[in-house]
Amino acid sequence: LLALLQHKHLPINHSVRIKDNFGYFQTQMDKLDGDLTDLCRGLLKMIIVDISLDRDQDNPQLIFESMNSTGRELTQADLIRNYVLMRLDPEVQNSLYEDHWRPMELDFGQEAYSSHFDEFMRHYLTVKSGGEIPKLNAVYEAFKVHAEKPEVKSAGVKALVADLKTYSTYYCRMALGKEPSKNLAIAFKDLRELKVDVSFPLLLELYRDYEQDRLTSSDFVQAVRLIEAYVFRRAICSIPTNSLRMTFATFGRSLDRNDFVNSMKINFLNLPSYRRFPNDDEFKKVLLERELYSFSRLSYMLRRLENHDSKELVSVDEFTIEHVLPQNENLSKDWQTALGQDWQRVQQRWVHTLGNLTLTGYNSEYSDRSFAEKRDMHRGFKDSPLSLNKWLKKQDTWNANSIQSRANQLAEMAVRVWVEPVVDNDFLETIRSKVQTKTNYTLKDHSYLYPESQIRPLFDAFRKEVLSLDSCISEEVLKLYIAFKAETNFVDVIPQKNRSRLTLNMRFHELHDPKQLGKDVTNLGRWGNGDVEVDLDDSGQIPYVMSLVRQSFEKQMDDGELDS
Repeated sequence: LLALLQHKHLPINHSVRIKDNFGYFQTQMDKLDGDLTDLCRGLLKMIIVDISLDRDQDNPQLIFESMNSTGRELTQADLIRNYVLMRLDPEVQNSLYEDHWRPMELDFGQEAYSSHFDEFMRHYLTVKSGGEIPKLNAVYEAFKVHAEKPEVKSAGVKALVADLKTYSTYYCRMALGKEPSKNLAIAFKDLRELKVDVSFPLLLELYRDYEQDRLTSSDFVQAVRLIEAYVFRRAICSIPTNSLRMTFATFGRSLDRNDFVNSMKINFLNLPSYRRFPNDDEFKKVLLERELYSFSRLSYMLRRLENHDSKELVSVDEFTIEHVLPQNENLSKDWQTALGQDWQRVQQRWVHTLGNLTLTGYNSEYSDRSFAEKRDMHRGFKDSPLSLNKWLKKQDTWNANSIQSRANQLAEMAVRVWVEPVVDNDFLETIRSKVQTKTNYTLKDHSYLYPESQIRPLFDAFRKEVLSLDSCISEEVLKLYIAFKAETNFVDVIPQKNRSRLTLNMRFHELHDPKQLGKDVTNLGRWGNGDVEVDLDDSGQIPYVMSLVRQSFEKQMDDGELDS
């Protein structure tokens, strides 16, 4: 600002927004043609407020928040920065800002800082909380909770800001293309194009271990590729994405720091059906049958297939999707002859499938020409430098068999690009047996749930309603209670003699409960998970109680949704 006012050269890291704002006012003043009357009248209406605070008695952050509550809403980044720095003495404040916060802003870049910092902070807090995911518009509140933890407070503000700076460096390298290692940079680029933002809590943990030499570069690349394969295979197989955020938020808990890659593979292979890692058979079957032209990640997919196992990577940013068999319903006689008597059905069935799709820079030139013309024309398939088009050069005709043959070829390549995790079977069974032997309880282990017990019919009726909420819900019988899970427990049932005591895994203030059936058990020692307790002692209560249970379930599923 001073450089602009004093007509000096701008600093190297000048504020883009101040420069743009200054330019805007210059443009508006030029329009006045020398008549400054309106400008002066406007300036006379300007009010400058100067507030002095007593540091021993006043809380500047609370005053700052209240002053801004009626204006444009501050970003979570603004609130967090002011919360961290505003309470400090000016000398300490300036030191922390210059040494840590300002370098962090510069790492992001001015435009990316405003658009990426809140998302980064969400991932950072997910890691620090052990898997609890704050909502994007509540990151500031979650950060205050984190900053007030005894271990964080005792370490001091400087340690907190330094930790933020460290993790933001990891994030910028992965999310903003600033990774210095070539192989990792390529892997991160592919992940960015796939838009797997939900994986960043796990990636931040892995990057921390990589920086601390507990994870080699090659293992880190392999881990990133496993994440990429998991997300892409599920997208191809149209498996709902609402479990991904929670999957990645808690994935790092069970990783073996002495054997990252194998433990990661085992974690993926042990995921339940609705969170599964699709195997080669399922993946290939969908690839061969699904219409992919409208698939949002088709360009990414064809680029990865094009560059697989090649040291000479081809940039395909300027290429477009080409239908070898045209999608125009009014096919030429040549195409009708090539496809046979049933040409309309063949076109409808195969035109948008994998075997008929490729990349080209000459889409408009190809138009709806016959296959022979597309192949032999100047810059046709025979001249194409793309490996995706090599097979097309050798074909004499193009029909349903040709499309299916090429699809089989590309599907075989796809399982080598997006690789299914494979571990030694004996090792996997050993791990699974350990997991399975942890809990071998059944309903018979709960004395109040014997078939002839008083509350068993009530429990069975409630259980039926819970399991019918969604096919992803599973039941786990533990020693002290029965857990119903989606991502994790959303309702636990503690059987008692005359009732079932339910624990809902949500915060008490989040519950909409007009009948006030729920009790706040926050920070009280109870069995089950969550801050809400509900007693169920009559079948007539089930419909209303299910409305409460559904809130816990939907909150968990909403928190797990994949951002678009």
